[in-house]
Amino acid sequence: MRPKLAPALRGVALVLIVIMAGLALEPRSAAADAGFVKWIRDFRAQAAKAGISTRTYNAVFAGITEPDPEVIEAARYQPEFTSEVWDYIDSRITESIIRRGRELSVQYKTWLDRIEAKFDVDRHVLLAIWSMETSYGEALEKKTGIRNVARSLATLGYADSRRAKFARSQLIAALKIVQAGDVSAKGLTGSWAGAMGHTQFIPTSYLAWAVDIDGDGHRNVWGSPPDALASAANLLRKNGWRSGETWGYEVTLPPGFNTKLEDRDGITLAKWARMGVKRTNGRAFPRPGDKAVLKLPAGRKGPAFVMVRNFYVLKRYNNADKYALTVGLLADELAGYGGLVNDWPRGYTPLDEAGRMEMQRQLLRLGFYDGEVDGKFGPASKKAVLDYQKARGLTPDGFPSKELLAKLRRG
Repeated sequence: MRPKLAPALRGVALVLIVIMAGLALEPRSAAADAGFVKWIRDFRAQAAKAGISTRTYNAVFAGITEPDPEVIEAARYQPEFTSEVWDYIDSRITESIIRRGRELSVQYKTWLDRIEAKFDVDRHVLLAIWSMETSYGEALEKKTGIRNVARSLATLGYADSRRAKFARSQLIAALKIVQAGDVSAKGLTGSWAGAMGHTQFIPTSYLAWAVDIDGDGHRNVWGSPPDALASAANLLRKNGWRSGETWGYEVTLPPGFNTKLEDRDGITLAKWARMGVKRTNGRAFPRPGDKAVLKLPAGRKGPAFVMVRNFYVLKRYNNADKYALTVGLLADELAGYGGLVNDWPRGYTPLDEAGRMEMQRQLLRLGFYDGEVDGKFGPASKKAVLDYQKARGLTPDGFPSKELLAKLRRG
């Protein structure tokens, strides 16, 4: 049921091998700068063996003399593994995100038509990935979380010797991308983990799957949304995407259902149906012979899903259930299929996007928040809520609830 990970996939997007070990990253001592410069100098020999010219190497590392402390900090916090599933999804599937995605589906219709025809991957899935990775490119425009890829990867290699192999392989690939002329040394930008462009390709994944669909001679995932979307489609298609099929189904479970069957491989949709598992829309499973895996992201009291092959192909992009589930749910919203039937067991009354924006404004007014008022409840917003709750003697749960908003209005 679950396809094995191809070697080049080990670093797709956020590279969970590094992410999972993020807590182990420790910054070096006060002598770090000199040691970091030496690390870069010593790495030159390995780059040369991989065919990297001195000119390329010098251009890429020009001016880089110290590790990036924000890279180390970012590796410690990964929302795919630290956030509650509803917090993660609430901030990534909003009214404005859905509206913007539908606008872009019209704006890029000609390109999306071409991409679908060539790669057989649904446009709404590609738009959902684009949203998840860079907020439809907004993060690139605002340079939110965008940093020098060579410095980021060198920092990872230098700060955690156990991850040196990953960092070095990605750094060699990044140098090859510059040397091939697809991007300039100054244009080699990306996330803390080296993920680049609109759809966040790490260097080895870029070399394996990036494509030039706009015909300008460069695989430009940084400045060409068509190239970035086509590259994402190529990655999914080459790793088993099944055209015309869904990622999974929201289901209801019968009373007394054995939830120990969660994550069990090898069970067909027909067998799930015989056990009393039903789609929430009441329809039959269209491909009863397909194998599917039961997922209960929030336990027995939350929404239940049976996931088919395409869900696991989405995990090739980012190997986290929350990520793949959110991409699937957002794609369904963009396509007009609607959202979840069953709600999450939050334990509080959630706010809609307008309510979360008001909460951010109130926290800003009271001096607990200095970020953007965008309705996205990320780590900065959560910290602001926690700080407010602690200052007012409230239970510090960090939840963006209607009850808390009422208190904020009163100061």
